[in-house]
Amino acid sequence: MNIETLNAPEAAPSGLDSELTAPDALQMMMMQMVTSYWVAQSIYAAAKLGIADHLGDRAQSTEVLAQLTATDPRSLYRLLRALSSLGIFVETEPGWFALTPLATYLQRDQPGSVRDAAIMLGDPEHYASWGNVMHSLRTGESAFENLYGMNVFQHYAQNPEAAAVFDRAMTSFSSVENVGVVTGYDFSPIHTLVDVAGGHGSLLAAVLHANPHLHGILFEQPAVVAGAASVLASYGVSDRCQVVEGNFFEAVPTGADAYLLKHIVHDWDDDRSIEILKQCRRAMTDNGRVLIVEQVIPPGNEPFMGKLLDMNMLVMCPGGRERTAAEYEVLLTAAGFKLSRIVPTSTMVSVVEGVAAF
Repeated sequence: MNIETLNAPEAAPSGLDSELTAPDALQMMMMQMVTSYWVAQSIYAAAKLGIADHLGDRAQSTEVLAQLTATDPRSLYRLLRALSSLGIFVETEPGWFALTPLATYLQRDQPGSVRDAAIMLGDPEHYASWGNVMHSLRTGESAFENLYGMNVFQHYAQNPEAAAVFDRAMTSFSSVENVGVVTGYDFSPIHTLVDVAGGHGSLLAAVLHANPHLHGILFEQPAVVAGAASVLASYGVSDRCQVVEGNFFEAVPTGADAYLLKHIVHDWDDDRSIEILKQCRRAMTDNGRVLIVEQVIPPGNEPFMGKLLDMNMLVMCPGGRERTAAEYEVLLTAAGFKLSRIVPTSTMVSVVEGVAAF
C-alpha cells in the first residue's frame, strides 16, 4: 500500500448520496460561532500576559516569553501557535514568534489599542456573567448582579484595579467613536457643552479641540474625574474646560445649551434613563438640546454590533439595553424633549438629538 492509498478519503458507502459525506458549510459556520469564545479567551490570555508588549519590534523565543510571563513554555507555545493561525502573531521559525499588524493592537500604547478591552471582557467576572446568561433570560435581571450580589458599578467602586482596566477599555473604545462624533455632528451652534459622566473627558476634549469657540464642562464622579487633567491638557483645551464632580441622579451643571451623554443611558432602565434626561432638561437653557451618543438598533435582520452589545447590557447591567429610534423618542418625550433628528456617524454610534419641548 503506497502513501497515496493511505491518505485517500474513504469511498462513500454504497447507496448514500455523496452530499452527505461532503462538509456542510452551514454546519462549519455554526461550529465556528459555537467555539468563538475559545478565540476570545485566547486573545484575553495573550493580552493579560502582555505578549505583544514583550515582543515589541523583534521575534522572541517561546522560552524567553515564558520566562517574562511566568508561564509554562509548552503551554505558551500552544497558545501562540493557535493565535498565529488566526493572524495574531506569526511563527517565524520553530518556537519563535513575532508581531503581525493585527497583533499590534494588543500593545498597551498602540493608538486604538484593544488590550484593556480584551482583558475587561475576558476577566473572570465578565466571562462568568455570560456563563450565567440563562438567569438573565429567565428573569430579565443582571446575571452579574445575581452572581456577585452587587451591580457592576458597585463592583468597580470596590475594586480599583478592575475599575482602572474598565476606564482604559472605555477610552480605547472611544478613540474611534470620538472621531466619528466630532466629524459627523455639527457643534458650531453650541456655546457651552456639558459632558455628563464623561469619564476622563476624551470625547469632550476632542470636540473642544475641533471647535475653538466652545466651552466645556466635564461632569463626573470624584473617583473617575481625577484622570481627566492629563487628557484635557494633551488636547490643549484645559483653559476652556471646567471639571465638576457630582452625581447625575441628583443634579447636573446648570446654564449650558447642550448636554452630551455618551454610552450613559444604555446602562439604565427606562425609568432611570428618563430621570437622567430630566436632570439635563431642568439644568439647560430654554433652547437647549441633549445629545445621546449610542448604537441605535436598526430594524430588520441585518448584522449590527449593537444587537450583541444589547445582550451584553442584559447580562452585565440591571436594566441596561440598547434601543431603537422609536424607543429613544419615548425616553426623550417623557423627559421633556422632542426627538429632532438622529445623526449617523462613520462608526457604529449615532447622535440622537433631542431639543427642549415647551
